[in-house]
Amino acid sequence: MGKGDIKTRRGKIANRSHGARRPRKIKKRLTVEEKIAVTKKK
Repeated sequence: MGKGDIKTRRGKIANRSHGARRPRKIKKRLTVEEKIAVTKKK
């Protein structure tokens, strides 16, 4: 278990992949109201 094991966190980092063991940070999407407010400020 280490860099060669794809199921572990260290293996995911070495393999440059993501999954259940190493989830990606989810970007928060803007709501329609927030988009309208952003465009009106400019």
